[in-house]
Amino acid sequence: MLDESLDANAQSAAGSLRSNAPTPALPAWKVWMMAARPRTLPASAAPVLVGTAAAIGDGRFRLLPALAALLGSALIQIGTNLANDVFDGLRGTDGPGRLGPVRVTAAGLLAPRQVMAGMMLIFALAVAVGVYLVWVGGWPIVWIGTLGILSGILYTGGPWPLGYHGLGDLFVFIFFGPVAVGGTCYVQAGTVNPRVLAAGAAVGALATAILVVNNLRDRVTDARVGKRTLAVRLGEGLTRRYYLMLLAVAYCIAILLSRSWIGLLPLLSMPIAAGLIRVVNTKEDGPSLNEALAGTAKLLALFSLLWIPGWL
Repeated sequence: MLDESLDANAQSAAGSLRSNAPTPALPAWKVWMMAARPRTLPASAAPVLVGTAAAIGDGRFRLLPALAALLGSALIQIGTNLANDVFDGLRGTDGPGRLGPVRVTAAGLLAPRQVMAGMMLIFALAVAVGVYLVWVGGWPIVWIGTLGILSGILYTGGPWPLGYHGLGDLFVFIFFGPVAVGGTCYVQAGTVNPRVLAAGAAVGALATAILVVNNLRDRVTDARVGKRTLAVRLGEGLTRRYYLMLLAVAYCIAILLSRSWIGLLPLLSMPIAAGLIRVVNTKEDGPSLNEALAGTAKLLALFSLLWIPGWL
């Protein structure tokens, strides 16, 4: 609900900017909350929860590394959101026809240099958390953290942005799936097994589904500005089927990894998944797809929470 009110205020402010009308006052903290996009944070928390549950199941839970992994993952997610906001804004991708929430750079609510400074600060904090995780987990964490931050920047930044060439889905799947789940387990247990990485694939599939809804919603405006996301490349029909496939993959993995009926608890979220699939396959308007996007993030969080007892 917080994000919905922020979006409404921002729409009003952005509309005033475009019409040269007086801009309504918008508190700075609200603008920065919009840029940070807290509704995306379930995608960063879910793999940490599953990875921690796996470590607990192995009898190797460690509280401080688990909390550090959660904080580091959230910071990288927020930094990536800020990077997307400023780099898309500078490229002119977020034009007046955008169906998603207002981006603060494109709307003129923050200057690019401000958003860039915020991005650098957040990533610096992520590095500070990473120093502790490297001390705990060793050099593998250096590679995980460095590649995670670079992917967040290069998704829309740099001379060859990944998201503009249809590679965003792959990187979301990898870094919000096996890497995040396996890395969280590793910093606590000192090891990771194929079963944990497979669980990461399920989480990654649902995290990728969030991006798919986002790109399905924006496919027309993205194609107009040369942003060749996978949704633009596949087209509307195949993208809708792709979303269904990702959700099916997550549930199939949960079934295959189950060792008892407790491991099947994620299936209780299937009615929610069915409702989201129906929306994604029948609706084309921005508000409906925005709700499906938020709903998919909630589905990821619920799926992960229901999976925890099975690992314990």
